Amino acid sequence: MTTIRTTCVLCGDVELIPNELSLELTAMSGTGTYIFECPECGDQQRRPANHRVVSILLATGVAYEVLEEQGPITEAEISRFSDEIDRADWSEQLH
Repeated sequence: MTTIRTTCVLCGDVELIPNELSLELTAMSGTGTYIFECPECGDQQRRPANHRVVSILLATGVAYEVLEEQGPITEAEISRFSDEIDRADWSEQLH
C-alpha cells in the first residue's frame, strides 16, 4: 500500500495512507490544500499543496473536491452580515 509522508506541526514526520487525507483544489489554479488528522495526536492539519504535491496526491488516489475561487469580502457582504448580527434573534439561527 502507498504511504504518504508529511509533517504534523506538533508531532513532526508522520506517515499516512491515501484515504487518510483529502485534497481541496482551487478551481483553475492546479493548487490547493490537503487536510489530514495526525495519527499521533489527532490534531487536524491543513497544508498548502503546490502543483507537484497535487499531482502526487492525485496519483496515489487521495479524494479531492474542487472549490470555487472566491474574491475578497465585499462591502455589501459586510453590510448584510452587520444587519443580520444586529437582529435580536441572530443566535437562534445557529441552532
